[in-house]
Order: sequence, then C-alpha cells, then structure tokens
Amino acid sequence: MTRALLRPGRRGKLKGLVFPGGGTMIATHRKRRAERPAGAAETANSVGRRRRRRPGLGALAAGVPAMAESVERLQQRVEELERELAQERSRRALGGGDGGGGRARIEKMSPEVVDSNPYSRLMALKRMGIVSDYEKIRTFAVAIVGVGGVGSVTAEMLTRCGIGKLLLFDYDKVELANMNRLFFQPHQAGLSKVQAAEHTLRNINPDVLFEVHNYNITTVENFEHFMNRISNGGLEEGKPVDLVLSCVDNFEARMTINTACNELGQTWMESGVSENAVSGHIQLIIPGESACFACAPPLVVAANIDEKTLKREGVCAASLPTTMGVVAGILVQNVLKFLLNFGTVSFYLGYNAMQDFFPTMSMKPNPQCDDRNCRKQQEEYKKKVAALPTQEVVQEEEEIIHDDNEWGIELVSEVSEEELKNSSGPIPDLPEGITVAYTVPQKQEDSVCEVTVEDSGESLEDLMAKMKNM
Repeated sequence: MTRALLRPGRRGKLKGLVFPGGGTMIATHRKRRAERPAGAAETANSVGRRRRRRPGLGALAAGVPAMAESVERLQQRVEELERELAQERSRRALGGGDGGGGRARIEKMSPEVVDSNPYSRLMALKRMGIVSDYEKIRTFAVAIVGVGGVGSVTAEMLTRCGIGKLLLFDYDKVELANMNRLFFQPHQAGLSKVQAAEHTLRNINPDVLFEVHNYNITTVENFEHFMNRISNGGLEEGKPVDLVLSCVDNFEARMTINTACNELGQTWMESGVSENAVSGHIQLIIPGESACFACAPPLVVAANIDEKTLKREGVCAASLPTTMGVVAGILVQNVLKFLLNFGTVSFYLGYNAMQDFFPTMSMKPNPQCDDRNCRKQQEEYKKKVAALPTQEVVQEEEEIIHDDNEWGIELVSEVSEEELKNSSGPIPDLPEGITVAYTVPQKQEDSVCEVTVEDSGESLEDLMAKMKNM
C-alpha cells in the first residue's frame, strides 16, 4: 500500500495528501460543490472563483460573418471618401477653392458692374484715370517672407487685389497668442502659418497661384533654395519674381533677405513695427540705386549683437492689430504704385501713431557698405547711369513783371530760418554715431494776449452823443 504524507495548508488545515510518486490529492477544507444541496445560493466569492470558459471554435465561427460585414462597411466608407477626395481635387483644378463657397476661375478681369464680379471696383481705377491698365497686376509674382501680423494681412490684400502669384515663406505655427492680430483664426492653431494662409487665401481668390515654403530662410541648407525660388519662382517658371516683401520680426532674417537680394540684384521692400507697437515703417530697396539694409544698419546689427541675448524670460514685444494693419496698408499701397506705375513710390515712409506723423525720405547707398554685393551693384548702377544720353536741362528764368510798384510792396519769406529750426522738433542726446530718422514738430500753443481797458468815467448817453456827432 502506498504511503501518503500530509501537507499542511493555510491556518493549520490540511491542504492535501502528497504521495511519494509526486502526485497530490486535493482535500479541500470546504465542502465539495457536488455535495452542496441542489438550488443552494452561491456567494459572490464563490462565483468569482470560477474559471471563465474560453470561447470555443463554434463561438469564433459564429463571429466571422459579423466581422466580414464590418470590413465591408469600412470598404464602402473608404470608397466614399476617395470619391469625395477626387471631387475636391477636381474642384481645386477648376479653381473652386477650398471651401463650399468657392467660385470658378476668372480668365479675364471685367469692368462690368455686377454683384458677381469681384474685380468691378478694382477695374474702376482705370475708368477714373488712376491706373492705365489694372489687369496687368495678374502678370506679377510677389514673394512674402514672414506671414505674421504684417505679412498675413499683406498677403490677403494682394490676394484681394488679384495679384498673379504669391510665394509665402515662414517656419512658424499659428498659436492662440496670435489672435490679437488680424487674419488667423483660433481653429487654425497648430497649423503652419503658410499652410493656414494658403487655405484661407485660396478660398478668397482662386485666381491667384500660391507657392508655400515652411522653413527658416536663415539656415545654410534653406538659403540656397530660397535664392533659387526668388530667381526662378516667377509667374513663368524659370523667371525671377517681380518683388520681394520682408515682413519678418528680426534683424537676422532681414539681413538674410538683404544678402540674397543684393547678390541677385532683386528689388525688395522692407517693413517693420516697433516693439512698443505704436510706430512702423516701410522701405523700398533697389540694389545699387538706394541704400540697402546694411548701408545704414540698426545698432544691433552694426555692433554684431546676438538678438537672442536681448530677450528676457516672460517678456514679449507688444503688438496692436491697428498698427500692423496700417503698416501692411501702406506697404501694399507702395507695392501697387511700384508695379502698376502710378503715383509717387516712397523709398522710405514712417508712421508714428502717437503723433499721427508720416515722415518720408530717400536714402542713398553707402559707398563703404559692408556687403560687397551692394558695392558691386552700386558700381553697375553708376555705369548704367553714365551710359544714358545726357539731356541738358535749361532753366527758364522768370521775368520780372514789376521792378517797382507804387505801393512799395516787397515779397519776403513767410517763415524765417529760426521758425523753420524750431518747427523741426528737438533732437535727443544720442551716443556718437547714432542719429534719429526724423524729428516730430513741437505742437505750438496759441498765446492769449490779455488786454486791459481803463474806465473813462463817461456815461453811455455821452458816448452815444459823441458817436452821433462823428
């Protein structure tokens, strides 16, 4: 007979019988389930201890039809989405825009005054004698570097004006912190600025061609591609763009654009808003003819100061949508005058919101500019001017109508030199080598002279009698 060994369980109870051969007979201290009376209620613990039965092959086979039906529904949904995508691509190819309210492309601008013509009020400029041929705007390509507070509004204005092609460069993303400015919307947060701008602008005017680049132009690997698109990204591939607009917010990017345009001989316009958001400016730069950005650089650039070292944690520049809208407006106005050849194109136009002051000036290039390409462009411009035929300008002297007159009237200047000096405004004390771009005239207050009238002691009746005798 085989001998069994008792193995103690928990709390001193017998757990089972262990046989020398290695087998074990379980002897539970509780009653076996089979010995329970029929219909006895099971406790929650006893139910929880039951082992769950795994589904058999029969259950799996029963679920196969349901899975097949689900796969079929997914395939149908994929086919529907593919059809919608094909329709959307077809609508874009026809100029239908990105939204449901898109329209077909308009091949030719019409001056017809109807509600369905988006160009009727623009073509009215020709009828009023401002522009000789407004439809020429569709032949121009403009590159905008920086699609932020100024750049995005600039792009929208040019799109609504019907520009031929826009090239947008920016590497930043839309943030909720940008909502104090114009153009972008909260639901676009997280998208790249060029992607969000293209989506909105294409829906505004599907006649405009768009080319977007989401990268930083100041890096070495992107600079060559940036120059390539400026020199070959025109309306007709292989030809340069007509104008480059700088709408960036840092000097490093401005100097990068300046370097590229000087090397290519590309005309561009620079714009900016001050950190206190109450002033701004625009500047037209024609390499060789006018001062480039390096000819008269700001102190930060001239001293080779790293801009990143000037930034402090938790401190940001102020921005007002009003100031940015004004700067974008005068920038696009200057662009239209330059491209369509009307009015006077400003080489420099400032804006002071505190005084409502708009100074303007022209700056000549610096012969000792640090940019060698700028000096090279200056030499080429001098040769170009020297090759032009000289025309002598004969100034006609005005004939003196009267050497003298019986009344002894003499013509003099309305404003003296001292008054002119006072009207220019005070010049602040600045370090050596730095000067102000302009001065704000002082507001003159009207002086009130006090007049004292002495009492003569005469009555009103006496005065009236004197007046009658006069």
